[in-house]
Amino acid sequence: MRLVIARCSVDYVGKLTAHLPMAPRLVLIKADKSVSIHADDRAFKPLNWMNPPCTLKEEEGKWTVTHAKSGEQLILTIEEILHDSSHELGIDPGLQKDGVEAHLQELLAEHITTLGAGWKLIRREYPTAIGPVDILCRDDASTTVAIEIKRRGEIDGVEQLTRYLELLNRDPLLAPVKGIFAAQEIKPQARVLAADRGIGCVTLDYDALRGIERDGTLF
Repeated sequence: MRLVIARCSVDYVGKLTAHLPMAPRLVLIKADKSVSIHADDRAFKPLNWMNPPCTLKEEEGKWTVTHAKSGEQLILTIEEILHDSSHELGIDPGLQKDGVEAHLQELLAEHITTLGAGWKLIRREYPTAIGPVDILCRDDASTTVAIEIKRRGEIDGVEQLTRYLELLNRDPLLAPVKGIFAAQEIKPQARVLAADRGIGCVTLDYDALRGIERDGTLF
């Protein structure tokens, strides 16, 4: 991972345009080539970003990040670089889910037809180079579907599933691979981002999956 603190302005040029005026900002350049721009607030959420696959071209006073498929660009006009360092983080062991998330995964895998008649489980914890996909399955049309499960669905979960889909769609034996973001509660911002990425959202009822009686009926 490369960390750059620079006084810069940022312009996003593509389907939408956005401008960040000149100010000190943190630029994160990850091993997967993604680039994100951060301020000293807003918690984990970047001000703007470019997902892989993309390339970074560095010129004097100007950095241009170009998405390999869409051609959209993130253009940084740099007035001054205050810090520039690189660090090798290695392979991340992945997020350890809490008991509820782990149980949701187990229950949904066991009852995969909850998502539709004819759906079939391929595997839980399907391995990838950046961590395991919670559930990999096929829908009633035999299309591969990757499912990311959270107790509380937020933007970072959608980003995580997006990275998995990028990798899985490179495998000709699996592609095309669709994504489903499943959680007990999904934040509105996460739904918007998921829709923009072509990812479906499913709200999970933990009690129903456990077979608890509701209104005189059983799941």
